[in-house]
Amino acid sequence: MKIFVTVKPNAKENRLEKIDETHFKALVKAPPKEGKANQAVIQLLSEYFKLPKLCFSLVSGETSRTKAFKLS
Repeated sequence: MKIFVTVKPNAKENRLEKIDETHFKALVKAPPKEGKANQAVIQLLSEYFKLPKLCFSLVSGETSRTKAFKLS
């Protein structure tokens, strides 16, 4: 299953908003440097789906605000 996330780094709080079944909007406190924002998004997805972080892998969008994650 692929999950598409639009990310807003440097936000005031960490929050995940569901848009539809496969699209989400993530607000993360982490800066978009050294993959910190990507790791924060994975943490939010892990908490939302109640799955370990290892179940999520970044497929595309490593340096973009629009990212695709694979749920395995």
